[in-house]
Amino acid sequence: MFTFTAQDSVWMAQALRLAERGLYTTSPNPRVGCVLVRDGDIVGEGWHERAGEPHAEVLALRAAGEAARGATAYVTLEPCSYHGRTPPCADALIAAGIARVTVAVQDPNPRVAGQGIAKLCAAGIEVECGLMEAAARELNIGFFARMTRGTAWLRSKIAMSLDGRTALANGVSQWITGEAARQDVQHWRARSCAVLTGIGTVLADDPQLNVRGIETARQPLRAVVDSLLRMPPNARLLQQNGVMIYTATQDAQKIAALEKSGARVVVLPDANGQVDAAAVLRDLAAQGCNEVLVEAGSKLNGALLKAGLVDELVLYLAPQLLGDMARGMARLGELVSMDQRIELEWNDVRQVGKDLRIMARVKK
Repeated sequence: MFTFTAQDSVWMAQALRLAERGLYTTSPNPRVGCVLVRDGDIVGEGWHERAGEPHAEVLALRAAGEAARGATAYVTLEPCSYHGRTPPCADALIAAGIARVTVAVQDPNPRVAGQGIAKLCAAGIEVECGLMEAAARELNIGFFARMTRGTAWLRSKIAMSLDGRTALANGVSQWITGEAARQDVQHWRARSCAVLTGIGTVLADDPQLNVRGIETARQPLRAVVDSLLRMPPNARLLQQNGVMIYTATQDAQKIAALEKSGARVVVLPDANGQVDAAAVLRDLAAQGCNEVLVEAGSKLNGALLKAGLVDELVLYLAPQLLGDMARGMARLGELVSMDQRIELEWNDVRQVGKDLRIMARVKK
């Protein structure tokens, strides 16, 4: 075990704050920050912003110049060791004469996975790992999920009344929650690589599912589960780029019409003639999606929960009652024993405007 000082924690906390600046822009790459410290002063800092652009360590080294020699680098993720779109950061740190590297967490990417640290150690650089590891993992929770299990981190957003209802029996749902909660949702969209919904939501609400009110150069993919290809040709989603439609039908005419509108159609049937939800998540991961936000109705939410595919719920709870005839949050079917229940762990509870936002993780 390494022994870290209070000052080490201060510098790593700064590196994490820098990494968070890339919250909306780095995918498919992880969010990484780097701080260079020499003689108790910051001499350079940087964060990764976009794939293909310089990594955090390189930007920090550029800022420091000759002052980097003999400095300590605080990096939120293990420096890369291979030549991808950019040269290896481990090599850049070695060439700059860095004396010590403190890493928050090892890179889960099999192409790195300890090799960056090994390269630094082989060059005679003192390396420590594990400082503020939990915070660094949390910042890149989707990247870790994609690298270790081959699927994105699946986060389901549900706006509901105090009695767990998401719409009236006739389908009316606008608006259960207030403006502050609806604006907060934009943050989750912006940090997600894709927003996933069902055809029922498209037919009922004709949503756009894009980021509004937040400055970002990247819009998430919009993905629709549409088993029978009922997507209307005039849907607002089809007026945007980056739309995926997952279906279970091989109807060539419908597929051609949707692809002509600019959508990409992927046929992924399961044994029951429905869309294979697990295959959808694998396909999105193959496209570099780290975090996927579900904004759907009770049918898709229920299917994803029953399949054990949901990692986290973002629940916006409005101070109102809609009654037992209103629609529920997830269609789970009848549970006949308590061991069939889906157990959650509270992660965060706070007030957003007049509503509560509850973050809960699904116990696996």
